[in-house]
Formats: sequence, structure tokens, C-alpha cells
Amino acid sequence: MPILISDPIVVAPTPTPFDSDDRVDHDALSRNIERWLATPLSGFVLGTANGEELALSDQEKVDIVRTVADASGGAKFIIAGIDVPSSAETLRLAEAYAEADADMVRVRIPRQKSPAEVEAYFDAVIPGSPVPVVIIHQTFTGVPAASPELIGELCARDNVFGYITNHDIRYEGRVRLYVPESRRFWICNGGLLLPGTLMGANGACMWLGNVAPALCTDVIGHGVAGRFEEGMALRASDIDIIWINGYGFPAYRGGPMFYADQVGTKAVYDAIVRFAEEQGPQFWEPAPLLAKLAAEGKGFLER
Repeated sequence: MPILISDPIVVAPTPTPFDSDDRVDHDALSRNIERWLATPLSGFVLGTANGEELALSDQEKVDIVRTVADASGGAKFIIAGIDVPSSAETLRLAEAYAEADADMVRVRIPRQKSPAEVEAYFDAVIPGSPVPVVIIHQTFTGVPAASPELIGELCARDNVFGYITNHDIRYEGRVRLYVPESRRFWICNGGLLLPGTLMGANGACMWLGNVAPALCTDVIGHGVAGRFEEGMALRASDIDIIWINGYGFPAYRGGPMFYADQVGTKAVYDAIVRFAEEQGPQFWEPAPLLAKLAAEGKGFLER
């Protein structure tokens, strides 16, 4: 399909269903895609860490792209994931995915490589890819794979559509300074949607999009438009449901918003102020809504 040019773009790593014989269940995958076609998701990211990439052969990944392309019928775009340190192998896979109707390829920055090696890799991959490239900074170790300056230079190149962050939002805030405004900058975690837009993210790629695509699109849409208070105006119970079911927040505490109400918004506000005094306001700053609720003696569920 024609690649979207309007923001926000929200995509999700599509999970791969398997049958009882551990084979990819293409019928189930097609049914899942049909359901997601009715949601605000902009597209599908295939063959990723959340899509069982380590359990799939290259041919299985190509077949998955074909199945999703057939099921979506061009209604949403398809991004195929690649994570190999060889530029020649990356280009071979990019060709195969493009032939299977992928619209873009998502390429991880090679890990544990020198800046010169990372640059040489993308010197070959970016111009050689038959479809636009989305660069992802997914380290799994917490150690940056490249400097903010190098990431920005890579993203500025022709044939790069955009960039997906790592989970270290402080580091990615520095990266944002170097990625051109003309490139998409997608936050990688549902819990970071609003903070991500505050630092300039204009889209998202995260697993939570599979579970609550409309909610994720709504939140980041408010953020991209600068309506942060409206983004926070979502029901507190929605946020609790997301954090319990999507991120493992202890269910017995009822979710972070419910728990904050039990502790007391004034106590939460005072703690954040204390942390800001101890560690610096660049790390801790009470949100205006929290300050308002604390002053009024109200909780999130009472809004």
C-alpha cells in the first residue's frame, strides 16, 4: 500500500500463531489480521522479537509476510524485521521480503560493533534496500549500539523512513536532537507514549498496540497535537488495565492509578518533589494534573 505520510503512525509487532505441531498457523494469522484491520493500527511489523523471530526460519518469515499481505489486501502497510550483522545477508532478506510485498524493512543497529563498523553496515544496507528502511535501536542489554550523533546521521540518509527508539528514554531524548524532523520517530513502549511525544515522538511501535490499538492511537494523537492534558484525561481504569495486563503490574494493587489513590495523591506528589530535590528536576517533576489533585485532596478515579 502507499506508505502513510500523516502522523501519528501506530504500528505493532504482530505475534505469530502456531498449531499443535509447532508450525506457523497461517489461517489463524489471517483471522487475526482481519480483526486488526478494523482497528486504528497503521500497519504490521513482522518477524520481530515479539513475533517469535528466533523460532522462525527465514522462509517461514517470508511466508508470514505473504500471508499478512494477502489478508490485509493493501489496507495497511507491512514492515518486515531484520536482525543480522551481515550487510549482504540483510540485503538478501530485504529483497525476499520486498518480493513478498513488504512495504518497508525494520533493521536493527548491529550490537557490539564499533562506530566505523555500524556505519559501514548501513553504507551498504540503506542504499541497497529495495524498500525504505526503518532503523531500530533495540539492544536488549541496555548498552547503546551507537551514539546519538551517529544514529541521527544514519536517519538523515535517503531511503530511511524513520527510527524506533530503545527503552532508555533519557538516552533517546538525546537521539531525538539529531534525528531530522522529516523522519518518523517512533516510541517503542506503550508506557512511554506521552513522555515520548513530549520529547518529539510522532508515532509508536509497541506490543501494546495489539491489545489496545485505539487507546494507544488516542494517547499519542493527543500528544502529537500538543494536547497532553487531554491525553491524560483518559479513564484511570484504562491505564490500570493496560499496566496489569500488558506490563505485569501487580494485580493485587489494582493498577498504578488505583494504587496511587490508595496511597494518596498528596503522598505521591510529596515523594516526587522530594526525589526532585535529591536527584534533580530533570529526572523528577510532578505532572500538573497530579499537583492539582494533590492540592484538592482528590484521586485519579474521582476526576
